[in-house]
Amino acid sequence: MTTALWLYSLPFMTIFGFYWWRHSIRHRNSRQILDDAVASGLTEPASLHPIVDHLRCLGCAGCISACPEKEVLGLIHGKVHLINPTHCIGHGACKTACPFDAIELVFGTEKRGVDIPQVHEDFQTNVPGIFIAGELGGMGLIRNAITQGVQAVDSISKLDGIGSKALDLVIVGAGPAGIGASLAAMSARLNFVTLEQESLGGTVSHYPRGKIVMTAPVKLPLAGRMHFRETTKETLLDFWEGVVKNTGLKINVNERVETIAPDGNGFHVKTTQGSYQTRAVLLAIGRRGTPRTLGVPGENTTKVVYRLIDPHQYVNQHVLVVGGGDSALEAAVSIANEAGTTVTLSYRSEAFSRAKEKNRIKVDKAEREGRLRVLMCSNVKEITDDKVVISTPDGELSIDNDAVIVCAGGILPTPFLKSTGIEVETKFGTA
Repeated sequence: MTTALWLYSLPFMTIFGFYWWRHSIRHRNSRQILDDAVASGLTEPASLHPIVDHLRCLGCAGCISACPEKEVLGLIHGKVHLINPTHCIGHGACKTACPFDAIELVFGTEKRGVDIPQVHEDFQTNVPGIFIAGELGGMGLIRNAITQGVQAVDSISKLDGIGSKALDLVIVGAGPAGIGASLAAMSARLNFVTLEQESLGGTVSHYPRGKIVMTAPVKLPLAGRMHFRETTKETLLDFWEGVVKNTGLKINVNERVETIAPDGNGFHVKTTQGSYQTRAVLLAIGRRGTPRTLGVPGENTTKVVYRLIDPHQYVNQHVLVVGGGDSALEAAVSIANEAGTTVTLSYRSEAFSRAKEKNRIKVDKAEREGRLRVLMCSNVKEITDDKVVISTPDGELSIDNDAVIVCAGGILPTPFLKSTGIEVETKFGTA
């Protein structure tokens, strides 16, 4: 090679060398993160998550840059992989950012199916006129649930027959999706009513005192931008109370829907307080349904509850927390922080694969400090007045116990959905 040609090629070689070096570093880092996740058994995404079609993926890394969480996606051999599954909390920004349509968002995994109502792209179910948004449809992140509620109302406002009934829309639920939908309905000047069987906030209102809530900034119709990324339950509820007051939004609390029946080109909605004739219904009722029980002797005693309200009530008590998700880990740690408590956390699997990293770190710290006992691969066998019998890999344990908190999730309100004609299917995380 002549000197002139070598000098001419130098910029290209330098740029190529830089990109090769950067790609090599990314590959090694991503490979290590994925290997660590597999070795720790942390391979189960908690909810909505991406599957990458490697035939379409060209490794541009746009999805990696778009993801608000750190080190969820990474490049391995020039293709994007989900390298840290338990860090994925369902933003869905990766799919939007991919220019090659190489990403599909799915629920569940190959091993763990998730029951999801059948919902079309416009959020309409298989029953024309009944729509679903938010956690019930699998979209648990607050920002995403709000966005779905707004988008669903946009679809509803375009239905034939709007204005032909006493109401255009009945919104069921006043959690994030229901609030977003209600504000969108006000903005669109629809004639609607919002019904909530309990209180404003939906699932969030049931969180324990001081619980940290993760979300992302989102624009609310009529109310402007919600800037939170991480906040407390109380702050978020106060914010929503302010939105209701400032916009004049009316929510019928303590009014539970009993039946939804077809009525011509619309529906007859019967509640505990009355009935409504409406063109469309939007279900934003969440997935709490009925708490999942353990099915063991003694579970019907009064010391067994299915959610934590205030950790302070367990001061100087022996407490067992059952479950491996975020609610279980948060309950165990918060109670362990109270003076004089003895806390045991029992989980049937070998890793907290469905919990956020922050909560796993807190559990590890509490266990190292002797404030929390963790029993993996364990199952409760019996609950008595002052004891709990737990099956472990090393045999059965009988431990002192004053209270049991079961955080094993909820059963989807399938009977109610099926009574309205909505089809429910079990979805597995396969592309």
